[in-house]
Formats: sequence, C-alpha cells, structure tokens
Amino acid sequence: MKTLYILRHAKSSWKFEELSDHDRPLNKRGRADAPLIGQELASREIKPGLIISSPAVRAITTATLIGKEIGYEPDEIVVDDRVYGADKQELMEIVQEAPDEVDELIIIGHNEAITEFANMLSPQTISSIPTAGVVGLRFDCDSWPKISRDNAEFLFFDFPGNYA
Repeated sequence: MKTLYILRHAKSSWKFEELSDHDRPLNKRGRADAPLIGQELASREIKPGLIISSPAVRAITTATLIGKEIGYEPDEIVVDDRVYGADKQELMEIVQEAPDEVDELIIIGHNEAITEFANMLSPQTISSIPTAGVVGLRFDCDSWPKISRDNAEFLFFDFPGNYA
C-alpha cells in the first residue's frame, strides 16, 4: 500500500511588494495554520517516509512547520524545483519517482495544480484545496508508478477552516 498526502502551502503574505512570488513568506494566519494541520496529521499517526516541497519560501516553511508536529526533521525535506510551477501531470511524475521503500509521502505545492492533481487521483472530487488544506489517499499497490484513481481510496480532506 502507498499513501499520499497532497498539501497546499499555508497562507502567504502579500505585504512585501518587493519580493518575488517565489520569496513570499507565510503570513500570521499561515504560521498558525501549518502547525494546526501538522497536529491533525500527528493525531492521525501519519509518519511520512518522505516530504517533497516546492522551493518557494511559503511551501518550505509550511513543510518545516508541519514536519515539526509529526516528528520529521527539516533537513530531510526534499526540495524539488519542479514542484514550483508544475501542472498535475508533472506532480504525478515527481511522486512516481519516489523510492518504493517509502510507503507514506507528503507533497507540498501550489494551487491550481495541487487541487487538479488531487482530483486526478481521488475517487472523490474536491472543488478547491484551501491554503494548508490536505487530501489523504491510499493506493492498493506496492510501487509509486502504479498509483492511479483506479486503485485509490479516499481517506480524508482536511483544512484549517474545519477548526474555526
């Protein structure tokens, strides 16, 4: 079995106009929401063998804050430049390259691609993954290249608004 958690980065700040899109940090809400979702993942006893993040500051920060809550070391987060700007098919290719010894994987990226990727694989449609939202899917297979909607089981869709 393979389990994939598709996560959109937490809320970012538009406060610093001089920063590029790539360099935008999390805002106050994002810095609160990422640990909240991390705590929820921890309560589900999620222990990923791999976290892959976009190189954008807001995505790496989200990955680090979530990792702290689930016991994943920040220096073990794999930053993949391809995630930033990827479409759903490119996200699929990145996940399919994961080592087969990894059974649980979190990928952290950006909308619209993150929502489209989740809907490409999920038997349940999600209209839009909000910031810090996560979709959990389990696949009845033993290799990442074999994941598909045909062997997917929808586990959950969670986001900070569930706790407001």
